[in-house]
Parts: sequence; structure tokens; C-alpha cells
Amino acid sequence: MITIINYGSGNIKAIGNIYERLNIPFKIANIPEEIKNSEKLLLPGVGAFDETISMLDESGFRKALDHEVLVNKIPVLGICVGMQILAQKSEEGNLPGLGWIEGEVKKIDKSTLLHKPKLPHLGWNSIEIKRESDLFTGINEEDGFYFLHSYHFVTDHKENVLATTFYGSELASAVNRDNVFGVQFHPEKSHQNGIQLLKNFAEL
Repeated sequence: MITIINYGSGNIKAIGNIYERLNIPFKIANIPEEIKNSEKLLLPGVGAFDETISMLDESGFRKALDHEVLVNKIPVLGICVGMQILAQKSEEGNLPGLGWIEGEVKKIDKSTLLHKPKLPHLGWNSIEIKRESDLFTGINEEDGFYFLHSYHFVTDHKENVLATTFYGSELASAVNRDNVFGVQFHPEKSHQNGIQLLKNFAEL
């Protein structure tokens, strides 16, 4: 059973529609108690870092998620800002992130970008898989995924980077540490690649 966390941020309906079409059981958790006994957790996110973390705190989900992810080792997938909040902190705000993967979120360096509009990184882009993972089984790297972001995940621990995307420089587009996964792109907007990735996560 996939549990999609509804704390007020992210395209929950579109993700649920994909799992419904795939005939993969899922539920939407609206309160922290509803994530108990989950097999997989999906953490969407859109908007700014501090706003997203604040919503997660105010919803009461943060403490429950820490227990399920860090103690019970339930696999979790963060999407877009849901990936960024896996880090320890962000240049975009002042609040601490979840800290499940060591790293910091930084603004994309506009000086490396040749074409306007420079930010946000918007639209389709290819990826390069850096480490073998079942999350990317059957994924076409050249077709890539749909992106919408101005900040990116930076980590000194390169073993935690699953995939990168080139946008002025090489940016982490997917990260992983143990049972924690994050993708910067929007699988729910990425056609067949996105459907395949969500299916892969359900089958991890």
C-alpha cells in the first residue's frame, strides 16, 4: 500500500490517478495517524522550502514521518520540494529540513546559464543515471522528465546521488540514502517515464 502524505503541498490527485490507472493500491493520509502500517510513503511538495517545512510541522506529520522513516525504515519518495526538504537546510529559507540525507539546497547559479529565461529550470530535460537503482528500471534517460525549480540539492556524498541533469552545470535530479529517495522532477507530469518511476517505487 502506497501512502501519499497530504499535508497541504503537492499534486496529490495527479499522483493518485496514476496509481489508480496502474491498479496499485494507495491511500491518502490526511492526518499523521493514517501513515501507520504503510508499506511505502510518498512525500510531494511544491512552493518554497520554509513554507513547505512549516506546513509539514503544523500538520503534525513530521514527527510521525521521522518515526516511520528512521525507525521503521519505511521507503519514502520525496518529489520536487519534497526532495529538497530531505536536506538539512536551504538557501531559500532559514528553517531546518528533515535532514534524512546530508546536504544543502542551493539556488541554481544563473551565471552558468546561457539562454533566457534562465530561471526557473522549466520543462523537459534528460537525465544521467549515476548509480544502479530499481527506481530507474525501464527509464529512458534521453526522454527524461519534466522539471520546474530554481533550487537544487547539493551533497558532498556523491554516493547519495542517483541521477543528474545538466542545466548550466550538472545538478542532482535524484538522490537516495538507504530507504530515503528523492526526485527533483515531477513524475506525475512526465508521461511514460513518470508512470514507470512511480510504478518502480511501488515495487521496491
